[in-house]
Amino acid sequence: MRQRGRFRIINAWAAALLVGLLTGPTSPALAQDPDFLTIGIGGFDVNDNETAAEFRIEYRSGRAFFFLKPMIGLLGNSKGGIYGYGGVNLDIYLGTRWVVMPSFAIGGYRRGSAKDLGSVIELRSGIEIAYRFANRARLGVAVSHISNAGISDNNPGTESILLSFSIPLRGTP
Repeated sequence: MRQRGRFRIINAWAAALLVGLLTGPTSPALAQDPDFLTIGIGGFDVNDNETAAEFRIEYRSGRAFFFLKPMIGLLGNSKGGIYGYGGVNLDIYLGTRWVVMPSFAIGGYRRGSAKDLGSVIELRSGIEIAYRFANRARLGVAVSHISNAGISDNNPGTESILLSFSIPLRGTP
């Protein structure tokens, strides 16, 4: 049963990536988004019995390379778990106000007293849908999955759900 949830997130990410690559930004103005500082709060391991509060901070570059934008982040949970990561995301614009953002990252996990994810090296896939304000700030909901992709015999994985707010770091282009 837990595998199905992981595959749903991976399939959603892959579908969003394909749509984004095929359609690209809907307007040149939308492609000029600034860098963002994103903060998030929500639940870690919401699919299992070791649920904790999660806090996340990310730097998201506004510069795209083949539609993909670099990001770096750090998440912590209320049980002392810490995960630092770097990866890429893709902005898929649904009109001028809504953005769907699939992302993929790799990083290092320190458990603390939180859930044992089986390895220090962990992969993170996620998807966020956000409302884009006139000043380019975004308010969204993000769902992500972290697992070691089978590089360890123990690979329980975990899902998170967060409310996110992205703050533009430069003025509106």
